[in-house]
Amino acid sequence: MPWLFLLLAIAAFAISMTTGSVALAVVCILAALVFLVIWVLALLAQRVGNQSRDDTMMIDPQELRRLREAAEARRASTAEGGHPSAHDNERLTP
Repeated sequence: MPWLFLLLAIAAFAISMTTGSVALAVVCILAALVFLVIWVLALLAQRVGNQSRDDTMMIDPQELRRLREAAEARRASTAEGGHPSAHDNERLTP
């Protein structure tokens, strides 16, 4: 989509160079400038959007606390000499 603004800017600039009317040339040059600014901003927005993290991958505090408690329980059961039981594995599943 950003490339569409670049093409519009080039077209507006080409029209301003071929027209005989000064008013139309000024309007086309201003339109070309606006389209160039929109093109640059769209490219920047696209780059920022590609580098942002997915919000669905973030863990909420309750889930993080539950995972820590499960890890501590597993650590405590292995420290007692036993292996994690099936009951501990059931607690890990949501």
